[in-house]
Amino acid sequence: MLEATRYLEGYNPKMALKSILFLFPLFLAAQPTTLPGPRKLDPTRLEAIEQRMKSYVDHGTIAGAVTLVARDGVIGRISATGFRDLDAKSPIKADTIFQIMSMTKPVTGVALQILVEEGKVAISDPVEKYLPEFRGQWMVTAKSSDGMTLKKPARPITIRDLMTHTSGLPTDFPKPIQDTRYQRTLTELVDVASQLPLEFEPGTKWTYSNTGLATLGRIIEVAADQPYEMFVQRRILDPLGMKDTHFFPPEEKYNRISMAYVLADGHLKKADVDYTRRGAKMPGPAGGLFSTAADLAKFYNMMLSGGALSGKRILSKASVDTMTHLHTGAIDPAGHGSGMGYGLTWTVVKDARGTTDLRAEGAYGHGGAFGTDAFVDPVHGIVGIFLIQRTSGGTSTERDTFRAMAEAAALD
Repeated sequence: MLEATRYLEGYNPKMALKSILFLFPLFLAAQPTTLPGPRKLDPTRLEAIEQRMKSYVDHGTIAGAVTLVARDGVIGRISATGFRDLDAKSPIKADTIFQIMSMTKPVTGVALQILVEEGKVAISDPVEKYLPEFRGQWMVTAKSSDGMTLKKPARPITIRDLMTHTSGLPTDFPKPIQDTRYQRTLTELVDVASQLPLEFEPGTKWTYSNTGLATLGRIIEVAADQPYEMFVQRRILDPLGMKDTHFFPPEEKYNRISMAYVLADGHLKKADVDYTRRGAKMPGPAGGLFSTAADLAKFYNMMLSGGALSGKRILSKASVDTMTHLHTGAIDPAGHGSGMGYGLTWTVVKDARGTTDLRAEGAYGHGGAFGTDAFVDPVHGIVGIFLIQRTSGGTSTERDTFRAMAEAAALD
């Protein structure tokens, strides 16, 4: 009783409360913490993707394919089936290099957006601010066998117009220049673009424009004060560790590049394309990159995660949100297919009208002329990479099948 009395006599309520508050964080730290992990993918459904691609190879509609599905930044499966070279029966592999063609465009867009964040450009800026040769452009109002009628457009084209394919610049350069574009410098090519008359008032319609993306690449050169390809290498490819992504592939990697094929009369035959671009001068902001599934997954997972990957920040989340937001509004059509629109160099699912591949509204991505494609579904955390090399035009059953199966592999 005496000891108890002494304890009570020395009891200080304020000091006791301080002791409790001091120990409370230690108590919390000692408790087991359950953090939400990556959402799961169904391994059986992922395996089914590979089997489905194999069926297309067996039926002779594609020579080979590499597919990749990731969720919340974790790769669920990379599959490779078929052949890199049909004649040599060389098997396609997970690290096979593909010409990704227009999948280069979002890379160019990200490079431009980096400069926006640095205050060096604004997407509302007129193109002529950086490229004076675009001053005084003309616009076509009528064409006939005798010639064309021209007038001045209501306003100059802007960087936003280039990034959304609403500038009015033609889809491609005149054929002799288009066929020799990689033997010209980017400056020479864009000088030609500046002299082409616009096809409509800027911002009023949508026409897919390789000339516009070449122009965007040249603006990057001027604003960054360095070659376009060097800026992309230093600010995007190197930080993300995209070691197999090149504008000019090194010779030691030539034997990893997939051949391209054209499907004609139910048979695949090797396409007449340049597989290595040996000696090329122009990097191709509209479609010049070679890459692999694993490298592309890094770029697309960077976008999914809000602009950073593995501690390397490429863009702010605000920039990612801005780029992947719908910028074409009520313009319809705007994109390849019903229900699609355009962000800043990204195709965006506007609504489910006409879509059959299960991608959620707001999913975004880009394809390429040789059948390559990739998408991000931010709602379900899915990244899908689809790589083939077939130059045939038209719709791609194989691509749409992959998109649907990749989305269906999500386990919520």
